[in-house]
Amino acid sequence: MKLPNGEIAEVPAEKLDGYLLSNRHPVGRFKARFFRSLGYTRENASELAAVFLDAARSREAEEVPSQYGRKFRILVELRGSTGNAVPIVTIWFLAAEDERPRFVTAYPLE
Repeated sequence: MKLPNGEIAEVPAEKLDGYLLSNRHPVGRFKARFFRSLGYTRENASELAAVFLDAARSREAEEVPSQYGRKFRILVELRGSTGNAVPIVTIWFLAAEDERPRFVTAYPLE
């Protein structure tokens, strides 16, 4: 299945800048180190957002259990600055009162 309303999905800037690519966030700093190793930093966060949004619009999504709304998992192949493709899990949330899916987090597929 595709992400419902994937064409209007959103990657909030604060999710990337304040969490996923932040060297100071208590949890995000570990993810920031990983994404930095691929060449993604706060300075080029828009490039990472574009990759995630493209996946939200075009890739298959798997719905996963959530007590707060609908949660989806989408796999992305992220190309690093070295040219290597790394499989990444992206998580999206669709609240009952909102039709716009929002990016929650991303992490390497293990």
